[in-house]
Amino acid sequence: MDDHTYEGRRLPHQDEPLADQGLQFDLATLTSRRRALAALGTGAAVLGLAACGSDAAEETVTSAASDGGGGTDSASGEIPEETNGPYPADGTNGVNVLTESGIVREDITASFGTSTTVAPGVPMTLTLQITDLSSDNAPYDGVAVYVWHCNAAGEYSLYSEGLEQENYLRGVQVAGADGSVTFTSIFPACYAGRWPHVHFEVYPDADSITSTDELLATSQVALPQAVCEDVYALVEYAGSAENLAQVSLEGDNVFGDDGGELQLAAVEGDATSGFVVTLPVAIDPTTQPGASGGMGGTPPSGGGGAGGPAAGRPRTPPEGAPDGAPSDGGAESAAYTGGESTLVGNALVSSR
Repeated sequence: MDDHTYEGRRLPHQDEPLADQGLQFDLATLTSRRRALAALGTGAAVLGLAACGSDAAEETVTSAASDGGGGTDSASGEIPEETNGPYPADGTNGVNVLTESGIVREDITASFGTSTTVAPGVPMTLTLQITDLSSDNAPYDGVAVYVWHCNAAGEYSLYSEGLEQENYLRGVQVAGADGSVTFTSIFPACYAGRWPHVHFEVYPDADSITSTDELLATSQVALPQAVCEDVYALVEYAGSAENLAQVSLEGDNVFGDDGGELQLAAVEGDATSGFVVTLPVAIDPTTQPGASGGMGGTPPSGGGGAGGPAAGRPRTPPEGAPDGAPSDGGAESAAYTGGESTLVGNALVSSR
Protein backbone atom coordinates (compact mmCIF):
# COMPACT_ATOMS: atom_id res chain seq x y z
CA MET A 1 0.00 0.00 0.00
CA ASP A 2 1.35 3.42 -0.97
CA ASP A 3 2.32 5.85 1.79
CA HIS A 4 0.11 8.90 2.38
CA THR A 5 1.76 12.15 1.30
CA TYR A 6 1.02 15.88 1.35
CA GLU A 7 2.61 18.39 -1.05
CA GLY A 8 5.10 15.69 -2.02
CA ARG A 9 6.11 14.91 1.58
CA ARG A 10 5.46 11.63 3.36
CA LEU A 11 3.17 12.03 6.39
CA PRO A 12 5.16 11.15 9.56
CA HIS A 13 2.05 9.65 11.19
CA GLN A 14 0.44 7.51 8.51
CA ASP A 15 -2.64 6.57 10.54
CA GLU A 16 -3.43 10.12 11.69
CA PRO A 17 -5.29 12.94 9.85
CA LEU A 18 -3.35 15.82 8.30
CA ALA A 19 -4.13 18.14 11.24
CA ASP A 20 -2.38 15.76 13.68
CA GLN A 21 1.00 15.31 11.98
CA GLY A 22 2.92 17.24 14.65
CA LEU A 23 4.64 20.58 15.16
CA GLN A 24 7.63 19.99 12.88
CA PHE A 25 5.38 18.94 9.97
CA ASP A 26 3.23 22.09 10.53
CA LEU A 27 6.32 24.32 10.52
CA ALA A 28 7.70 22.81 7.34
CA THR A 29 4.33 23.26 5.60
CA LEU A 30 4.05 26.90 6.70
CA THR A 31 7.60 27.77 5.68
CA SER A 32 7.22 26.34 2.18
CA ARG A 33 3.93 28.20 1.68
CA ARG A 34 5.33 31.51 2.95
CA ARG A 35 8.27 31.34 0.56
CA ALA A 36 5.97 30.64 -2.39
CA LEU A 37 3.61 33.47 -1.45
CA ALA A 38 6.51 35.87 -0.93
CA ALA A 39 7.75 35.19 -4.45
CA LEU A 40 4.30 35.88 -5.89
CA GLY A 41 3.70 38.89 -3.64
CA THR A 42 6.91 40.66 -4.64
CA GLY A 43 5.87 40.79 -8.28
CA ALA A 44 2.37 41.92 -7.44
CA ALA A 45 3.65 44.66 -5.14
CA VAL A 46 5.93 46.07 -7.85
CA LEU A 47 3.08 46.18 -10.38
CA GLY A 48 0.73 47.74 -7.82
CA LEU A 49 3.13 50.54 -6.90
CA ALA A 50 3.80 51.31 -10.54
CA ALA A 51 0.07 51.59 -11.20
CA CYS A 52 -0.74 53.72 -8.16
CA GLY A 53 2.21 56.06 -8.27
CA SER A 54 3.96 57.76 -5.35
CA ASP A 55 1.02 59.95 -4.30
CA ALA A 56 -1.07 56.94 -3.20
CA ALA A 57 1.76 55.53 -1.13
CA GLU A 58 2.34 58.88 0.61
CA GLU A 59 -1.40 59.20 1.35
CA THR A 60 -1.44 55.82 3.14
CA VAL A 61 1.51 56.72 5.36
CA THR A 62 0.07 60.14 6.19
CA SER A 63 -3.28 58.61 7.11
CA ALA A 64 -1.68 56.16 9.50
CA ALA A 65 0.28 58.87 11.28
CA SER A 66 -2.27 61.68 11.38
CA ASP A 67 -5.45 60.07 12.69
CA GLY A 68 -4.30 59.78 16.28
CA GLY A 69 -3.29 56.27 15.38
CA GLY A 70 0.26 56.40 16.67
CA GLY A 71 3.13 55.38 14.41
CA THR A 72 6.92 55.34 14.54
CA ASP A 73 7.77 57.16 11.30
CA SER A 74 10.55 59.29 12.82
CA ALA A 75 11.99 56.66 15.17
CA SER A 76 14.77 54.25 14.29
CA GLY A 77 16.95 51.77 16.13
CA GLU A 78 16.75 48.33 17.69
CA ILE A 79 13.46 47.37 19.32
CA PRO A 80 13.82 47.67 23.12
CA GLU A 81 14.17 44.43 25.04
CA GLU A 82 11.25 43.98 27.45
CA THR A 83 9.90 41.48 29.96
CA ASN A 84 7.72 38.65 28.66
CA GLY A 85 5.45 39.11 31.68
CA PRO A 86 4.10 36.40 33.98
CA TYR A 87 1.78 34.79 31.39
CA PRO A 88 4.00 33.91 28.40
CA ALA A 89 3.27 30.15 28.08
CA ASP A 90 6.74 29.81 26.53
CA GLY A 91 8.07 27.47 29.22
CA THR A 92 9.55 30.20 31.43
CA ASN A 93 6.54 30.22 33.77
CA GLY A 94 4.80 26.88 33.56
CA VAL A 95 3.14 25.58 30.42
CA ASN A 96 4.92 25.77 27.04
CA VAL A 97 2.31 26.15 24.27
CA LEU A 98 5.11 26.47 21.70
CA THR A 99 5.62 22.72 21.73
CA GLU A 100 2.03 22.08 20.62
CA SER A 101 1.03 21.18 17.07
CA GLY A 102 -1.28 23.92 15.84
CA ILE A 103 0.54 26.88 17.42
CA VAL A 104 1.80 27.98 13.99
CA ARG A 105 -1.22 29.88 12.67
CA GLU A 106 -2.27 33.26 11.34
CA ASP A 107 -5.69 33.47 13.01
CA ILE A 108 -5.27 33.36 16.80
CA THR A 109 -8.80 34.37 17.81
CA ALA A 110 -9.79 30.78 18.68
CA SER A 111 -8.27 28.06 20.84
CA PHE A 112 -6.83 25.01 19.08
CA GLY A 113 -6.53 21.37 20.10
CA THR A 114 -9.24 20.17 22.47
CA SER A 115 -11.09 23.52 22.49
CA THR A 116 -12.35 25.79 19.72
CA THR A 117 -13.54 28.67 21.91
CA VAL A 118 -13.37 32.03 20.11
CA ALA A 119 -12.30 35.13 22.03
CA PRO A 120 -14.88 37.92 21.48
CA GLY A 121 -13.81 41.50 20.78
CA VAL A 122 -13.09 44.13 18.15
CA PRO A 123 -11.22 42.57 15.17
CA MET A 124 -7.53 43.44 14.93
CA THR A 125 -4.97 42.54 12.27
CA LEU A 126 -1.42 42.86 13.58
CA THR A 127 1.56 43.04 11.22
CA LEU A 128 5.14 43.16 12.47
CA GLN A 129 7.82 44.04 9.91
CA ILE A 130 11.01 42.35 11.14
CA THR A 131 14.36 43.68 9.88
CA ASP A 132 18.00 42.74 10.54
CA LEU A 133 20.15 45.69 11.66
CA SER A 134 23.34 43.67 11.10
CA SER A 135 22.43 43.41 7.40
CA ASP A 136 21.63 47.08 6.68
CA ASN A 137 18.14 46.66 8.13
CA ALA A 138 17.16 44.17 5.43
CA PRO A 139 13.96 42.11 5.82
CA TYR A 140 14.61 39.28 8.26
CA ASP A 141 13.63 36.22 6.21
CA GLY A 142 12.80 33.05 8.12
CA VAL A 143 12.49 34.34 11.69
CA ALA A 144 9.64 32.92 13.76
CA VAL A 145 7.52 35.35 15.80
CA TYR A 146 5.38 34.31 18.76
CA VAL A 147 2.58 36.75 19.69
CA TRP A 148 0.23 36.71 22.69
CA HIS A 149 -2.02 39.13 24.56
CA CYS A 150 -5.01 39.35 26.91
CA ASN A 151 -8.66 39.12 25.90
CA ALA A 152 -11.38 41.80 26.06
CA ALA A 153 -11.75 41.20 29.81
CA GLY A 154 -8.04 41.54 30.52
CA GLU A 155 -7.51 37.80 31.01
CA TYR A 156 -4.78 35.52 29.63
CA SER A 157 -5.49 32.08 28.25
CA LEU A 158 -3.80 29.15 30.03
CA TYR A 159 -3.45 31.21 33.24
CA SER A 160 -6.57 33.17 34.24
CA GLU A 161 -9.38 31.53 36.17
CA GLY A 162 -11.67 29.58 33.88
CA LEU A 163 -9.25 29.85 30.95
CA GLU A 164 -6.75 27.21 32.01
CA GLN A 165 -7.82 24.93 29.16
CA GLU A 166 -7.99 27.68 26.53
CA ASN A 167 -5.03 28.76 24.38
CA TYR A 168 -6.58 31.47 22.21
CA LEU A 169 -4.79 34.77 21.43
CA ARG A 170 -1.46 32.94 21.07
CA GLY A 171 0.25 31.97 17.84
CA VAL A 172 3.42 31.79 15.75
CA GLN A 173 4.12 32.98 12.21
CA VAL A 174 7.31 32.62 10.15
CA ALA A 175 8.51 35.63 8.15
CA GLY A 176 8.85 35.27 4.40
CA ALA A 177 11.26 37.12 2.13
CA ASP A 178 9.63 40.46 3.03
CA GLY A 179 10.32 39.94 6.74
CA SER A 180 6.69 40.45 7.77
CA VAL A 181 4.35 38.38 9.92
CA THR A 182 0.60 38.99 10.21
CA PHE A 183 -1.89 37.80 12.82
CA THR A 184 -5.68 38.00 12.91
CA SER A 185 -6.83 38.65 16.46
CA ILE A 186 -8.91 40.97 18.64
CA PHE A 187 -8.06 44.26 20.30
CA PRO A 188 -6.78 43.60 23.85
CA ALA A 189 -8.22 45.15 27.01
CA CYS A 190 -6.55 47.58 29.37
CA TYR A 191 -6.10 46.07 32.83
CA ALA A 192 -4.97 47.82 36.02
CA GLY A 193 -1.40 49.09 36.10
CA ARG A 194 -0.43 48.57 32.44
CA TRP A 195 -0.75 50.44 29.17
CA PRO A 196 -2.60 48.38 26.50
CA HIS A 197 -0.08 46.14 24.78
CA VAL A 198 0.75 42.99 22.82
CA HIS A 199 3.68 40.71 23.71
CA PHE A 200 5.98 39.13 21.15
CA GLU A 201 9.14 37.03 20.98
CA VAL A 202 11.37 36.58 17.92
CA TYR A 203 13.26 33.34 17.29
CA PRO A 204 15.92 32.63 14.60
CA ASP A 205 13.75 30.11 12.76
CA ALA A 206 10.79 27.78 13.02
CA ASP A 207 12.80 24.95 14.57
CA SER A 208 13.94 27.03 17.58
CA ILE A 209 10.59 28.22 18.97
CA THR A 210 10.39 25.53 21.65
CA SER A 211 13.31 26.98 23.67
CA THR A 212 13.74 30.56 24.90
CA ASP A 213 17.50 29.92 24.94
CA GLU A 214 17.35 30.68 21.21
CA LEU A 215 15.56 34.04 21.49
CA LEU A 216 16.66 36.96 19.35
CA ALA A 217 14.35 39.49 21.01
CA THR A 218 11.46 39.89 23.46
CA SER A 219 9.39 43.05 23.32
CA GLN A 220 5.91 44.57 23.40
CA VAL A 221 3.68 46.61 21.07
CA ALA A 222 2.06 49.73 22.56
CA LEU A 223 -1.40 50.69 21.31
CA PRO A 224 -2.33 54.37 20.71
CA GLN A 225 -4.54 56.16 23.23
CA ALA A 226 -7.13 57.54 20.79
CA VAL A 227 -7.80 54.10 19.34
CA CYS A 228 -7.99 52.53 22.79
CA GLU A 229 -10.55 55.11 23.92
CA ASP A 230 -12.80 54.27 20.96
CA VAL A 231 -12.62 50.53 21.64
CA TYR A 232 -13.04 50.78 25.40
CA ALA A 233 -16.32 52.65 25.02
CA LEU A 234 -17.86 49.31 23.98
CA VAL A 235 -19.69 47.19 26.55
CA GLU A 236 -17.54 44.09 25.95
CA TYR A 237 -14.52 46.04 27.22
CA ALA A 238 -16.14 46.99 30.55
CA GLY A 239 -13.56 48.32 33.01
CA SER A 240 -10.89 49.11 30.41
CA ALA A 241 -11.82 52.80 30.02
CA GLU A 242 -11.45 53.34 33.76
CA ASN A 243 -8.11 51.53 33.82
CA LEU A 244 -6.81 53.48 30.82
CA ALA A 245 -7.64 56.77 32.56
CA GLN A 246 -5.29 55.79 35.40
CA VAL A 247 -2.19 55.04 33.30
CA SER A 248 -0.01 56.76 30.71
CA LEU A 249 2.65 55.73 28.21
CA GLU A 250 5.19 57.90 30.00
CA GLY A 251 4.35 56.36 33.37
CA ASP A 252 4.15 52.74 32.19
CA ASN A 253 6.83 50.50 33.68
CA VAL A 254 7.59 49.00 30.24
CA PHE A 255 7.12 51.89 27.79
CA GLY A 256 7.92 54.71 30.23
CA ASP A 257 11.63 54.96 29.39
CA ASP A 258 10.91 56.73 26.11
CA GLY A 259 7.11 56.83 25.86
CA GLY A 260 7.16 53.81 23.57
CA GLU A 261 9.01 55.68 20.82
CA LEU A 262 9.99 52.48 18.99
CA GLN A 263 7.02 50.42 20.14
CA LEU A 264 3.96 52.62 19.50
CA ALA A 265 2.10 51.06 16.59
CA ALA A 266 0.46 52.76 13.63
CA VAL A 267 -3.26 51.95 13.53
CA GLU A 268 -5.97 52.40 10.90
CA GLY A 269 -9.65 51.46 11.01
CA ASP A 270 -12.55 51.83 13.41
CA ALA A 271 -14.22 50.00 16.28
CA THR A 272 -17.00 48.70 14.01
CA SER A 273 -15.03 47.10 11.18
CA GLY A 274 -11.81 46.54 13.12
CA PHE A 275 -8.26 47.83 13.10
CA VAL A 276 -5.04 47.22 11.20
CA VAL A 277 -2.06 47.54 13.54
CA THR A 278 1.49 47.74 12.16
CA LEU A 279 4.92 48.11 13.75
CA PRO A 280 8.46 47.97 12.32
CA VAL A 281 10.68 45.76 14.49
CA ALA A 282 14.42 46.14 13.95
CA ILE A 283 16.61 43.44 15.55
CA ASP A 284 20.38 43.14 15.83
CA PRO A 285 21.19 39.42 16.15
CA THR A 286 24.80 40.25 17.08
CA THR A 287 23.74 41.82 20.39
CA GLN A 288 22.90 39.85 23.52
CA PRO A 289 19.14 39.84 24.13
CA GLY A 290 17.79 40.41 27.63
CA ALA A 291 16.63 37.40 29.61
CA SER A 292 13.11 36.36 28.72
CA GLY A 293 11.19 35.23 31.75
CA GLY A 294 12.38 37.94 34.14
CA MET A 295 8.77 38.05 35.30
CA GLY A 296 8.43 34.29 35.23
CA GLY A 297 10.41 32.11 37.58
CA THR A 298 9.19 29.03 39.39
CA PRO A 299 5.70 27.88 38.37
CA PRO A 300 3.00 28.36 41.01
CA SER A 301 2.68 25.52 43.51
CA GLY A 302 0.41 22.74 42.32
CA GLY A 303 0.88 22.93 38.56
CA GLY A 304 1.97 24.94 35.59
CA GLY A 305 4.74 22.67 34.41
CA ALA A 306 5.17 21.45 30.86
CA GLY A 307 2.02 19.82 29.58
CA GLY A 308 -0.50 21.58 31.77
CA PRO A 309 -1.59 24.96 33.08
CA ALA A 310 -1.05 26.28 36.56
CA ALA A 311 -3.59 25.36 39.19
CA GLY A 312 -4.41 25.89 42.81
CA ARG A 313 -3.39 29.55 43.07
CA PRO A 314 -5.51 32.43 44.40
CA ARG A 315 -7.68 34.07 41.76
CA THR A 316 -8.67 37.48 43.16
CA PRO A 317 -7.94 40.16 40.52
CA PRO A 318 -5.86 43.21 41.51
CA GLU A 319 -7.82 46.25 42.60
CA GLY A 320 -9.11 48.27 39.66
CA ALA A 321 -8.73 45.51 37.08
CA PRO A 322 -11.57 43.95 35.11
CA ASP A 323 -12.83 40.81 36.88
CA GLY A 324 -10.19 38.09 36.68
CA ALA A 325 -7.66 40.35 34.99
CA PRO A 326 -3.94 40.14 35.72
CA SER A 327 -1.45 42.95 36.05
CA ASP A 328 1.80 41.93 34.38
CA GLY A 329 3.71 45.15 34.63
CA GLY A 330 2.56 47.00 37.70
CA ALA A 331 3.33 45.97 41.24
CA GLU A 332 4.81 42.62 40.39
CA SER A 333 7.44 44.12 38.15
CA ALA A 334 8.85 46.08 41.03
CA ALA A 335 8.44 43.08 43.33
CA TYR A 336 10.53 40.66 41.29
CA THR A 337 14.00 40.40 42.79
CA GLY A 338 15.31 37.23 41.25
CA GLY A 339 14.09 34.97 44.04
CA GLU A 340 11.40 32.33 43.98
CA SER A 341 8.21 33.69 42.43
CA THR A 342 4.56 32.82 42.72
CA LEU A 343 1.22 34.11 41.49
CA VAL A 344 -0.87 35.88 44.12
CA GLY A 345 -4.17 37.40 43.05
CA ASN A 346 -3.14 36.93 39.40
CA ALA A 347 -0.12 39.18 40.00
CA LEU A 348 3.42 37.85 40.08
CA VAL A 349 5.30 38.52 43.32
CA SER A 350 8.51 37.08 44.67
CA SER A 351 10.16 35.95 47.86
CA ARG A 352 13.89 35.88 48.52
